[in-house]
Amino acid sequence: MSLHPLFMIFASAIALVACGAEAAAPAGTVGREAWLRALVDDENNPSEFGPFKWLDEGNSYTTVEDSPLIKDAKDIVRYSAASGARRVIVSAEQLKPPNASKPLSIDDYEWSADHKQLLLYTNEQKVWRRKTRGDYWVLNLETRELRKLGGQAQPATLMFASFAPDGRRVAWLRRDLGPTQMATNLYVEDLTTGAITQLTRDAEIRRGDGTGRTIINGTADWVNEEEFGLRKAYEWSPDGQNIAYLQFDATAVRDFFLINNTDTLYPVVTAIPYPKTGTGNSSARVGIVSVTGGATRWLTLSDDPTDQYIPRMAWSLDSSELFIQQFDRPQQNLELLAVEVASGNVRPVIRERSVAWVDVVDDFKWLNGGRDFLWVSERDGWRHVYLVPRGGGADTLVTSCACDVISVSGLDEKRGWLYFIASPDDAARRYLYRAPLRGGPVERITPADAPAIHAYDVSPNGRWAMHTVSRMEVPPATRLVDLPAHREIRALIDNEPLRRKFEPLLTRPAEFFKVTIPGGHVLDGWILKPPGFDPAKKYPVLVYVYGEPAGQTVLDQWDDEGTLFHHYIAEQGYVVLSIDNRGTPAPKGSSWRYSIYGAIGVLAADEQAAALRALAAGSPFLDIDRIAVWGWSGGGSMTLHLMFRYPELYKVGMSVAAVPDQRYYDTIYQERYMGTPQGNPDGYRNGSPITYAEGLTGKLLIVGGTGDDNVHYQITEILINRLVALGKSFDLMIYPNRSHAIDEGEGTKLHLYSTLTRFLTEHLQPGVR
Repeated sequence: MSLHPLFMIFASAIALVACGAEAAAPAGTVGREAWLRALVDDENNPSEFGPFKWLDEGNSYTTVEDSPLIKDAKDIVRYSAASGARRVIVSAEQLKPPNASKPLSIDDYEWSADHKQLLLYTNEQKVWRRKTRGDYWVLNLETRELRKLGGQAQPATLMFASFAPDGRRVAWLRRDLGPTQMATNLYVEDLTTGAITQLTRDAEIRRGDGTGRTIINGTADWVNEEEFGLRKAYEWSPDGQNIAYLQFDATAVRDFFLINNTDTLYPVVTAIPYPKTGTGNSSARVGIVSVTGGATRWLTLSDDPTDQYIPRMAWSLDSSELFIQQFDRPQQNLELLAVEVASGNVRPVIRERSVAWVDVVDDFKWLNGGRDFLWVSERDGWRHVYLVPRGGGADTLVTSCACDVISVSGLDEKRGWLYFIASPDDAARRYLYRAPLRGGPVERITPADAPAIHAYDVSPNGRWAMHTVSRMEVPPATRLVDLPAHREIRALIDNEPLRRKFEPLLTRPAEFFKVTIPGGHVLDGWILKPPGFDPAKKYPVLVYVYGEPAGQTVLDQWDDEGTLFHHYIAEQGYVVLSIDNRGTPAPKGSSWRYSIYGAIGVLAADEQAAALRALAAGSPFLDIDRIAVWGWSGGGSMTLHLMFRYPELYKVGMSVAAVPDQRYYDTIYQERYMGTPQGNPDGYRNGSPITYAEGLTGKLLIVGGTGDDNVHYQITEILINRLVALGKSFDLMIYPNRSHAIDEGEGTKLHLYSTLTRFLTEHLQPGVR
């Protein structure tokens, strides 16, 4: 996904030394030094469980734990789900390569189907914002042989390795050319003989003079990876004889150049094929190749491969058909196509249509031995799960409730149940439900007295679940529960030290509220009040905003930096609040989400301002003359909108990594919600905050990174030029070579948050009046 709100971007907790030093906490609150001791700690992240894997259909599971014998090394440990019996099945010593001084680190791992071999991912390196390339090793648990895959491949050049269904081979991609994930070829390695078969040979990257092609096999180009989450773009057939893979030809996509001016004497330029709205996309096609090598058989799905997207594919369990999700370019039409492997014949299975957009179906799952599959659709106005016969026939509505299915958590096929996450009455929380696979009333499984964000990983046999729960002021804890009773079996991760650490600081929990705006629309929000709050006094306000379809801000969940930063600002004497306008992905039905179509920026800004006024009318402690707003990415764009279009309301703004002009963002995200700029010129003009820049009268801070491959610094420069031309005063903080997260380099997060805090306190001083 793109344009992430704060809670989706932040991956680690923050040291706010300078923020704490800006102003002492008000009398009667936790002292500044206590905040400093907590916030400078590097251990602010909640503990992670895993990587864990279910085994034996869920009767046991494995996880990674510290080795008691080797410092800074890990064992892989197996637990019985029922009894908790523990056994080390892979010791750190077994993960020490020949002649190596220490064991391999474990970034991720995969078991072969018979659990006799371990595929280990290590030495992970970043590609764009995610670490998707590294080294792969295979450990044979019977022979204890540990060997590296890839032959003589250079370190950290392999990607997305996976076992064949029978465990005899491993497929992997290698970056054969270029400094990025572009130009990858597909290989298969025989684990018995060590023989490597190169399945594709046509990977290519455009030369510096702009000639040549860019061909990518088995993984995606930048925009498909970013916006569809498409990374591993190949699939083993269940019989292990063939591999289906996607090939992207990015030749028609123009390069965007990121310039690194600081790391070497002369600039280093990185070229990224990046399709901006209305420009040429990569063409995509699906090929099937034998694992023993030979020519690829290309499937013909449409007449024009450049104006389609193929974000997902799955083999039938009998390996005779390949099921492919294909979108048109506007993403208003989705077809599920079944391709007969032997003949290449294509038959449509499902067609989804929308006047706005259709989402990718990630919860495609086979049932009944491959005769039926699960499908997710919003055809009746709710996001529901259906049981669909593979060979044709009537669909069965599984989730027969007036609610959105947020995600599928698991199946208990033997007993006939689907487990899913929903929240029919409270968009700020998440709960587990189950429904009969053949249709019938749904049943809530999460206890009714536990308002929070609940997440579940249900075991393959449906008997157990890894249950993770958090609230805004309570770090997540993970427990094993049985189903459907939801009885706690044992704690897995309790994060008790982290909870105790912040408990004295997070003493005033957020209050969740609803506010009605003109038109009768009810929006959700949360509010943090300062220490010693007196409703008879007036307080300055900081609004945290996002407002786009990629995420919600009003969620009752632990948010690392967001939780700490917003609570710290409240400690300084501000009221901090956030509101979700329509168009955010709240589980309120498709009409709620689709309302923003063609009006990104317009509807959200109007509803944010209306909600704030309505809230202030009923909450006189909100000082309507002292309002600040801030946001990141889509929230940075919304901050600009509010500062430019509602200057009488928002007096101070801090915009981080914003998109001031929608024409400069990528095709998949922006066109999904706006169409093309050629087809919707008024929508793009009205939805871009730069259109209203002349309205700026307040104090504005613009923040960006020159190494942002997602929201390019180019767009910030365009806004700067516009503000300069208008004679507008503003502040600017640019971080060289930092990405969209602005977290690279020593001291960066500290500097960023101290800058935000300083700007806020200088231009909207804390305190009551």
